[in-house]
Parts: sequence; structure tokens; C-alpha cells
Amino acid sequence: MEGDTHHLSPSSDNLFNRQLKNYQTNGLNHFPNTIKNNANNINKNGICFTKWRSGDVLNMIKNHPLPCVFGICMLFFMGVEYTLLMVPSSAPPFDIGFIATKHLNVFLASRPNLNNVLAGLNTLFVAMQTSYILWTWLVEGRPRSTISALFMFTFRGILGYSTQLPLPEGFLGSGVDFPVGNVSFFLFYSGHVAASVIASLDMRRMQRWELAYIFDALNALQVVRLLGTRGHYTIDLVVGVGAGLLFDSLAGKYEESKIKKS
Repeated sequence: MEGDTHHLSPSSDNLFNRQLKNYQTNGLNHFPNTIKNNANNINKNGICFTKWRSGDVLNMIKNHPLPCVFGICMLFFMGVEYTLLMVPSSAPPFDIGFIATKHLNVFLASRPNLNNVLAGLNTLFVAMQTSYILWTWLVEGRPRSTISALFMFTFRGILGYSTQLPLPEGFLGSGVDFPVGNVSFFLFYSGHVAASVIASLDMRRMQRWELAYIFDALNALQVVRLLGTRGHYTIDLVVGVGAGLLFDSLAGKYEESKIKKS
């Protein structure tokens, strides 16, 4: 652990390492005091970056390449954002996932029976997700995934109602797609994708690796189908992945807080 955190600043025993070491040694209850002590150390040690040398910068790039890549990407997309022409209000939204699946959309539009079959299979996958999440609670007595799904769908409802996006152009509905019956649904964000991520994360915790890989593969196919049928925008699906990760983490913290109180 100590080797992974070196070279974020020039000192080998830098502030972050001391904070992490104190956290590991003293535990969570001592962490706020550690932050206070380190804040006092900042005032004593002066401004951190003024002590950097060229070797420290090179070591930071060597030991932490991923944040450096993110920094470059941030600068790149700042340039893209500030020079890109905005989509006019009279034009349909630009969606790179729709461009990538343009031929699939045309293919499925000309084959409604195949579209219905794929929609039915997707609904079966949703039933698999739901069954697994409920099984972990009702049968195995582990409520984390169920709590996570409740968090996720609640916030999806709030956000989906707050910003109601227009139905994408070229949408291919099906009476057997979930929600069954061609009823209305929120576009942002994808509950299909988020629930699959929640189930997959639980499978990994329980070392059910094969089942997790199957769910991940089916989720990827689900993403392609939802883009091809214009059932979701790309951002709905990407945020769905993030929502699954976020609410699984929050559910874990919720469980920990209840354990500590008891």
C-alpha cells in the first residue's frame, strides 16, 4: 500500500501516506482527528508544490499514470466542449450510440417479429436480475443488493420525473418489452443496466464468477439492443452502470452503519 501512494508529492513520508497509515493503525473513529492533525501540519510545512523537483514529477507520472491520463483527457474535452457547435433546439439530439447502431435500427425496424423475440429475451433477463436480487435477501438473508436496488430505483424515479427526455427518433417499441404492454417509462437512467450491475457485483462478492461473467455479457448485449431499438440514449446506459456501482456502495455503507449502531 505504501508503495502505491509514494511520489504524489516530493516527500517520501508525505502527508497522504501519514494520513493513510494513521487511518489503518487507529481505525475509523480516529480518522477525523487525523485530518485535524494533518491540517495543522500543512500550515507548518508550507505549500506542497513549491518543494517539488523534476524527479518528483517524473515519479508521479511513473507511479500514477491513470490520473495523468485523466488529466490529459480533461484538457482535451475542455477544448472539445468550448469549440463544439451546440445542437439547435429544432434538431434531434446527437447520440454516438445511435450512430454506431444505425444499421441495427434499420435491420430491426424491417423485422418486427425478431424485434419482439429480442424484447422478450430482454424481459426474461430483467426477471433473472430481479429474481437473483430478491433471492439474496429472502433466501440467503443478505439484504445489501435489495437495499441497493431500492436506492437505485427511488433516485431513478426522482431524476426521471424531474427531467423527462423526448422519446428518441426511430424508437422500436414492443408489447413484450419490459415494462410489458408498451407503457410509458423514464429514459434517464437505465434501470435495466443498473440492476444488472448490482446483481453482478453481489455475485463477485460471493465469488460466483461464472454467473457474474454471464450477467456482464448479457448486460452488454442488452446495451446494444437498447441502443439499436432507441430504447435509451447512450448517457442513460452509461449512467446506469455508474448508478449500479454507486448505490451498491451506498447500500454497503448503510449496512455497516447499522452494524456499528447495534
